[in-house]
Amino acid sequence: MNTLPEMSSTEENYLKALFHLTVDQGETETGTNRLAAHLGVSPASANAMLKKLKEKNLVDYERYGKLQLSETGRGSALILLRKHRLWETFLYRHLGFGWDEIHEVAEQLEHIRSPKLIEQLDWFMGRPRTDPHGDAIPDAEGEYHPAPKRTLDDLDMGKKCRIASVRDSSVAFLQYLTELGLGLRSEIEVLERRSFDRSLVLGIDDRRVPVSERFAQNVFIVESGLD
Repeated sequence: MNTLPEMSSTEENYLKALFHLTVDQGETETGTNRLAAHLGVSPASANAMLKKLKEKNLVDYERYGKLQLSETGRGSALILLRKHRLWETFLYRHLGFGWDEIHEVAEQLEHIRSPKLIEQLDWFMGRPRTDPHGDAIPDAEGEYHPAPKRTLDDLDMGKKCRIASVRDSSVAFLQYLTELGLGLRSEIEVLERRSFDRSLVLGIDDRRVPVSERFAQNVFIVESGLD
């Protein structure tokens, strides 16, 4: 898993987005409208691009039907994901970027087409297995084993856990986590769950911090004692 077929950066972005929806998010019924909404483009634009990707044998696709990556498309998406997450890790560890800043820069760097550069980057950092958001990094052979994920919203009241990764890696959400004093492996406890709107009150250090159900659904956790 070292080289990509000839593609534009836009085509690469489509492959990575489709991988994210169908593999990382497990949305087996992903269609054109869902992909278009995820990318912020019109369904007509998505349909035109998917036609090009099908011609390159990268996706299995019927007009406005269910979308799937071909074997070649999946391999290409894994290369892109590997490059993206290695660049995120490098920016965070070695160049002083915050975890809310790395995604946008890695989006640009992932399109560099140098297998040797990525191999050296991986070696230089000691072959990291996860990125700064807690997500698994595919290895050079294309092996990808993301850990089963459980959200904070699923945790029972009175239980303690550690943050393992986040579903929402937007700048706004990551900055909000930072403002709360939270990061990967931060320990939190569910002190209260309000039945009216399923919002939570968390114990963070010695503070009581209210958060919304939406917040809890975007934080993946490992229960303390199990990690």
